[in-house]
Amino acid sequence: MTAFAARLLFFLLVLLPPCVPAAAQLAAPGRNAIAASLVAETDAPRAGEAISLALVMKPEPGWHGYWKNPGDAGVEPRIEWRLPAGISAGAPLYPVPQRLMIAGLMNYVYEGDYALLIPLTVAPDLAPGTNVRLRGTAHYLACTDKICVPEKSEIALDLVVGNGRTSTRTEQFDLYRQALPRPLGSPARMEQTGDSFRLAIPLPAALSVSDPYVFPLTDQAIDYSAPQRFSRSGDMLIVEAKAAGKLPASLDGVLKFGAADGLSFTARPGSVPPAGTPLAGTENESDDDMVAIAAALAGAILGGLLLNIMPCVFPILSLKALSLAKAGGGETAARREALAYTAGVVLTCLALGGGLLALRSGGAAIGWAFQLQDPRVILLLLLLVTLIALNLAGLFELPALGRGDRLANVGGTSGAFWTGALAAFVATPCTGPFMGAALGAALILPSLAALAIFAGLGLGLALPFLLLGFVPALRRRLPKPGAWMVRFRHILSLPMFATAIALAWILERQSGTEGLVLGIAVVLAIGVAAWWAGKRHGLLPLVPGLLAAAASLMWVPTARVPAAPAEAGPLAATPFSEDKLKSLRAAQRPVFVYFTADWCVTCKVNEKAVLARDEVAKSFADKKVAVLVGDWTRGDAAIGRFLERHGRSGVPFYLYYAPGKSAEILPQILTVAKLTGLPT
Repeated sequence: MTAFAARLLFFLLVLLPPCVPAAAQLAAPGRNAIAASLVAETDAPRAGEAISLALVMKPEPGWHGYWKNPGDAGVEPRIEWRLPAGISAGAPLYPVPQRLMIAGLMNYVYEGDYALLIPLTVAPDLAPGTNVRLRGTAHYLACTDKICVPEKSEIALDLVVGNGRTSTRTEQFDLYRQALPRPLGSPARMEQTGDSFRLAIPLPAALSVSDPYVFPLTDQAIDYSAPQRFSRSGDMLIVEAKAAGKLPASLDGVLKFGAADGLSFTARPGSVPPAGTPLAGTENESDDDMVAIAAALAGAILGGLLLNIMPCVFPILSLKALSLAKAGGGETAARREALAYTAGVVLTCLALGGGLLALRSGGAAIGWAFQLQDPRVILLLLLLVTLIALNLAGLFELPALGRGDRLANVGGTSGAFWTGALAAFVATPCTGPFMGAALGAALILPSLAALAIFAGLGLGLALPFLLLGFVPALRRRLPKPGAWMVRFRHILSLPMFATAIALAWILERQSGTEGLVLGIAVVLAIGVAAWWAGKRHGLLPLVPGLLAAAASLMWVPTARVPAAPAEAGPLAATPFSEDKLKSLRAAQRPVFVYFTADWCVTCKVNEKAVLARDEVAKSFADKKVAVLVGDWTRGDAAIGRFLERHGRSGVPFYLYYAPGKSAEILPQILTVAKLTGLPT
């Protein structure tokens, strides 16, 4: 995709009216995601002289603004001035920008507070004491890594023509000037051969350069998203990149090196020396990207594999394993069932992952297991899990589904597919070890790489049954069929009943007593219908139960029920907010933050087995650790954005802030020793 096409697509997505309200919901109500204000270095400019104004931009956490050349996507800021006679404003001067790669597009941005310096000239004929009313409208784009919102701010400043005396803001403006790139005294040279762009920037060999990057101001000269390679040739810094078009007559740009140092330069066509000694850390970055994708994929596969021991998945896997042992079929049948089961699991994970990516691209601050924030999905899971539990307990059988050799063969493969889909669907409340970082990485990678990670999660979940189907030695180790299988089925019903109870509790938390009563009623109705169908050996009695289930899914209350005041518990946790976190850190308090949801099995295990322990409470009390809890049961955009900034897409998520230090991300499986050993 060319830079022009990428930017055109970006504009269309940003300016589509349906997208803007969804995006705007992520900003704090009643204010812009990037606050803009105008300040002057002096309030009394002298006639006939120029002073500096600063357009100060303060993005909300997680948001960013754009440089003069925004890169592959974005919009250059602009100001519509309304100035009195005798006053003129020059072009803004931009500080050294930062790089931000999103979905394969390179963006030149500012992720923290920044200021554009604007020269303001006062006409020499303005008399002292003249009031100068500066008015204007700043137009700019505010973005996260998922959504963008066009914003505007009315800026105003009143000055009085005077003696040009300095003010208390001089030091602040000195900092603004230090952030600007310094001009390079000597011209640079550039040349192009085919799609290879080469640039020679004069730079003394004694000058230390680390992590260099060229930000081109001239558009369509360099492919922004392509890697840049740097080498030293005497007093020349050689830059090699991919050309985006024809060699321009001149190229303006900024060479950034170090943390924030920058040199502005102009390059003109000329001879460029051969590449010299490569600079460390400036080779092709695509290798690092591939390593990151491979690591995330491995984490997803391993995390999916561990999901098989969860109480709502293990019985399903066990039943499928027993079905292979009982069937005693040939290799072809076993492999066909294994592939069908795997297809059901992987396609369901891809569907959930694709839906998640689509909703997030529309501006929703959601993460993995997003569908469980809807009580209708919880009710559907409650019905499915209860039916499975009743079937395992022996309340009913539906042999009509398996009559006839032809139907049995079709039913075996299709049954394996839908069993796999069910296993993947009921496994989504769980985010186990290795999954958090993998799924968090999936949400910031390009779409195809992200979907590969979701498919890897499904592959890990399906791996045990896939191995049983393709490795005869493993099937031979399965116990021989016998009467014990009936007792084992009855035992397997217990974790499914426990899962049903947990889902009923979540349903009550999401839709109140009315939703819980409705859920219990429809569970009884469909349970009786399934029992009746099993007794009559036909499917007709199931119809009333299925109709009742469909009606309940439409009638279950979906409005959020106000949460009852949560018990403080042994840790005396208070609800999470970023303002509360900032105030506690400013007070030099150690802070433990955990994010949970009622539908998260791993969360509840950690809370009961570790967080509720008296020794943890005593350790936190002795160290005066403040505890904040973020409840994501019903979805919360602020929590979603916070998780996203920390590379996570779901819960559980645990952070510890020691006084004066950055956050420490704790494991998803907590231990008492880990929490009692936290430093202060």
